[in-house]
Amino acid sequence: MIFRMTGVIISLFKTNLNPKERLFTAISYMPKATVQAAIGGLPLAMGLSNGDTILTVAVLSILLMAPIGATLIDYTYKRLLYKSPF
Repeated sequence: MIFRMTGVIISLFKTNLNPKERLFTAISYMPKATVQAAIGGLPLAMGLSNGDTILTVAVLSILLMAPIGATLIDYTYKRLLYKSPF
């Protein structure tokens, strides 16, 4: 998660977003589970000896980070974002 959030913040350096908006964008990427869901079962399907462990970690990552990320989005959007009058 740290690497994902760092990557998002770095990719937004040359944008017009302020630091609070950049932080919110990084937080909004936390509940994404597409990578874990897509590749979590591949080692097990390939017959690797630790495939079950990799799949377990992928599932736990999805189960833990999705609700944490969604909760953080819900609690931080009022503080980090503002509504433009236009």
